[in-house]
Amino acid sequence: MAGVSLLALLDDISLILDDVSVMTKVAAKKTAGVLGDDLALNAEQVTGVKPNRELPVVWAVAKGSFVNKLILVPVALLISSIEPRLVTPLLMIGGLYLCYEGAEKVIHKFWPHLLPHDAEHEARREANMDENIDLVAYEKQKIKGAIRTDFILSAEIIVITLGATVGATLLTKALVLSIVAVAITIGVYGLVAGIVKIDDVGLHLLQKPDAGKQKIGKFLLAAAPKLMKFLSIAGTVAMFLVGGGILVHGIGYLHHAVEDIAHLTGVFSGVSTAVLNGVIGFVVGAVLLFIITMIQKARA
Repeated sequence: MAGVSLLALLDDISLILDDVSVMTKVAAKKTAGVLGDDLALNAEQVTGVKPNRELPVVWAVAKGSFVNKLILVPVALLISSIEPRLVTPLLMIGGLYLCYEGAEKVIHKFWPHLLPHDAEHEARREANMDENIDLVAYEKQKIKGAIRTDFILSAEIIVITLGATVGATLLTKALVLSIVAVAITIGVYGLVAGIVKIDDVGLHLLQKPDAGKQKIGKFLLAAAPKLMKFLSIAGTVAMFLVGGGILVHGIGYLHHAVEDIAHLTGVFSGVSTAVLNGVIGFVVGAVLLFIITMIQKARA
């Protein structure tokens, strides 16, 4: 009897692991787009940091990301068990925040006179120019902002993963969510750490006597700033795409309207949907920024 019970237990475990494997693969496919946005956003957050502080900043944000997952996974399981309808409103709040952050970056870049004087930004700029000033205090604000952004993107990934486990047992859901949470955190921040150190690798190769390695080093040194600039732009665009996408999917009539318009473009419907989501995200973010700016001016 003991042998039969053990075999039954092993069979149950095997079935659970099979379900976990299949659902994890499905969740990975569904979250691929968000992971790309997450990578771009987090690499963009490190821009402007001094080279010797890049890896400590990435590590600090990665630790914050792990804490985010430790909060989000149990909360997602709890909400899915008690009140699944709460997931959408919470995602909508996150989408609004992403749109607001993106709009603030764009307007600060192209129309800074429309925003109140940013004393912190000026202090950061002056500190970057002064080698004698320790930037750790300024980095803390950058890290906090990156962790907040990571929280929203992680929430979306967790919710998408939760959607891929519909009908599964609580244990299977918990295992799938935990595997995805750990894997995406290690993968994203490992890539971010590699991206921000490309220039150091290039400099190291440039100092080698081998001509081939020197050519590779020159290429990496030339490519590093261009890649970081691209990721900075891509990260901002990703805020509108992700934030706008969350808002569109959460509002039924808006979602149908976007789909109807996108279908008119035929084979380009996927691209059209993303563009429309981004435009809606920017408009909503700009409106939010205007309202918050007016409130701040009124208080001042």
